[in-house]
Amino acid sequence: MAKDLLKELEKKRQLMIQSGIEYGLQNPETIRISKELDHLINEFEVKYANENEQLEKNNECNYI
Repeated sequence: MAKDLLKELEKKRQLMIQSGIEYGLQNPETIRISKELDHLINEFEVKYANENEQLEKNNECNYI
């Protein structure tokens, strides 16, 4: 699941870069894609940030 979301993030990032190059950073299409990318990043953070924090806590406990 995480790999699929990361692939989607990278695809959207590349699309935004291409749109920015072709149409400019203030173009409505580029802004729309940027907002979609922001949404995907937020989704990733919500789903996987807690998992990562838990793994870090577990690793800290192993060193005590």
